[in-house]
Amino acid sequence: MPTVTRLLDDIAEVGRDPGTGGYTRLAYDGPELVLREWFVGEAVRRGLDCQADRNGNLWAWQGDPDADGPGVVSGSHLDSVVDGGAYDGPLGVTSAFAALDLLSERGVRPARPFGIVAFADEEGARFGIACAGSRLLTGVLAPERARTLRDRGGTSMAEAMRAAGHDPSGIGRDDEALHRIGSYVELHIEQGRGLVDVGAPVGVGTAIWPHGRWRLTFTGAADHAGTTRMEDRRDPMLTYAMTALAANKQARLRGARATFGRLEVTPNGTNAIPSQVKAWLDARAADQATLDALVADVHRQAGERAGRDGTTLAVEAESLSPLVELPADLRDRIGRLLGDAPQLPTGAGHDAGILATAGVPAAMLFVRNPTGVSHAPAEHADDADCIAGVGALARVLADLLASPAP
Repeated sequence: MPTVTRLLDDIAEVGRDPGTGGYTRLAYDGPELVLREWFVGEAVRRGLDCQADRNGNLWAWQGDPDADGPGVVSGSHLDSVVDGGAYDGPLGVTSAFAALDLLSERGVRPARPFGIVAFADEEGARFGIACAGSRLLTGVLAPERARTLRDRGGTSMAEAMRAAGHDPSGIGRDDEALHRIGSYVELHIEQGRGLVDVGAPVGVGTAIWPHGRWRLTFTGAADHAGTTRMEDRRDPMLTYAMTALAANKQARLRGARATFGRLEVTPNGTNAIPSQVKAWLDARAADQATLDALVADVHRQAGERAGRDGTTLAVEAESLSPLVELPADLRDRIGRLLGDAPQLPTGAGHDAGILATAGVPAAMLFVRNPTGVSHAPAEHADDADCIAGVGALARVLADLLASPAP
């Protein structure tokens, strides 16, 4: 059995819901911790030097990046959204191990160190900030803020890290770890149908859309559902409902994306008008101006509706990611190596984008997803396409590893 399919099979039951078939692997929680142990085991099995950095990211090195670096790095993440797919994240990690095995079988002798990374909390599904591990590494996320982020049960990131054996007191920008990365190539399941439409198993990433998450808090007045006349209500749910419809319309008009996927309702009773609704907006667009206009219009329409409903609105940006044009020289180099592999942008955020924004030469490879579905149990990649992805990744890594570190 090819290495990548065997490795995916090895972790196939970790965090899997037998009812839905989806995966829940939240940062620093049970299933994700099991996968961390699995990562260490695979690294040790290959004789790699494995350690966690002070931000909780896992690194496995062949060679010494401090003495002979900077090195070439590949990998992705191990955490998932709630009830997500099997491939988002783990495919990149397993493919990095599989590519290393393939290069070893071919007798490739790297001229520089090679690292495999599993970034911590890429999805942000537990604490609300996507790519938290790489944002901390690069200094984009302030350690003071990160330590106080809380999950829905009230556990802080600091408490979760401490319970998992990591000291949260040292989190923050890590120049030593950054200096070890000469270039980074992340392989990922495609989160869409671009490769399906062009009939290709593997593609090269060009850019990552700007995107962000905003928390909208609608406040009204709690009251009785049966005795309060409609004209007497100050119902924040109505303000939220109009806002969701407005976001949908504004996104469609602009060819952008707008999603309300999470709500918190107080007091959350069937026979009570709520006093407050918190709603999280995920918005994305091909360029920053379009994204800014989309969010501004949603904010404006929500505020106008709140005025009519007798409710109030507060908006807070929780995370913002600018447009990332992946470095053209590295992208073009990979394009030449992979011949006619299609090039495509993505609306999904990735650790590669965070590193690229920090000045690290970063690239992305995408593997075809025949369903086009991601962040859901129907996410899929055929074994043949996964194997093709490993072959493409190995070709890229061999080229990058052939040149001594500058």
